[in-house]
Amino acid sequence: MDGNGRWAKARGLDRVKGHIEGVESVRACIEAAVEKGIEYLSVYAFSEENWNRPQEEVLALMELMMQSMKNEFGTFLDNHVRFMVLGNRARLSEGLNRTIDEMMEATSRDYRSTLILFLSYSGKWDILQAMKKAQAQLSPEAFQAMDLPDFDRFLVTAGIPDPDLLIRTSGELRISNYLLWQTAYTEFYFTDILWPDFRKPQFFEALEEYARRDRRYGKVK
Repeated sequence: MDGNGRWAKARGLDRVKGHIEGVESVRACIEAAVEKGIEYLSVYAFSEENWNRPQEEVLALMELMMQSMKNEFGTFLDNHVRFMVLGNRARLSEGLNRTIDEMMEATSRDYRSTLILFLSYSGKWDILQAMKKAQAQLSPEAFQAMDLPDFDRFLVTAGIPDPDLLIRTSGELRISNYLLWQTAYTEFYFTDILWPDFRKPQFFEALEEYARRDRRYGKVK
């Protein structure tokens, strides 16, 4: 979800205002996903690298995320949306982790769609922590015999299907350390639109483009 800062700067606003407007785009995309019957929608909200941003902006982002979660709680329940947060949560504050746990527990039943918030996440970190977890839990023989499906269960996305479509906004043409393992056969969609301007029509346009793709997974059709 790129372009919040640039969106704000173009309007002479503080960068945090761009992040606040970006929350509205998240809400619009959740509504669009529910309307289309999409079972999983994930948003890359904060990367491990984002901790290097100015502390004032980081603190404002964390406060915004906590408040946004609380504000959307009723919406999740009304729309039968399960809420999940994946990432290196050890770096998050106690208060934020408590809010996350409460919302994940409260939305874990009677759901039709799942919203995954990747927070303090890095694809390289995910692969590394999976390797460490596998080595700690498996015998040396089982570790050596581990195949790809075996490894999948040690990633933070265990039990969640790999993404079919990855959307990146604001003209950036890279995936920035996001789901490096899981996006091996994901379709990429890049747009110049800044995230705060990415709403339902833009989301539907991305889905239409995806529907025109021919997905072969290395096979011949």
